[in-house]
Amino acid sequence: MSTVQLTYDADRHGLAVKEPGHKSVALGCTYHGPEIEELSAGDLVATGVAGCMLFSMGVQARHDELDIKGTVVDVAFTMTDDPFPHMDNITLVFNMPRDYAPKDREKLEKAAGRCPIKASFRPETKITAKYNYASKMASVN
Repeated sequence: MSTVQLTYDADRHGLAVKEPGHKSVALGCTYHGPEIEELSAGDLVATGVAGCMLFSMGVQARHDELDIKGTVVDVAFTMTDDPFPHMDNITLVFNMPRDYAPKDREKLEKAAGRCPIKASFRPETKITAKYNYASKMASVN
């Protein structure tokens, strides 16, 4: 079983360590001030959704023998206090490194939509995904 241990270092900073493997990430609280340079809990949550959606696409891509290596997802989110403090919007832009047939695009996007983490949010949080496909003429070797 994998576990994560978060240690509070003070002044809205912490260190999360994943075991086994001892992989770590520094965390800061940007909700109360943008001066924190570490990833925030919100950054990790929004990136977690992006990762889950991308990895769901990866399962579909492997099944259909599609290459999505090099896909980059731009992740943004906003917070609100109304009616209670929460993420109100997560915006994900999937920049695909190549073009795909319409039927393959549909399969990849449906796979992303089935991400179980995405389904875990309350209705108050809007998750928007946009997919940019590289032109066949501009494909990179």
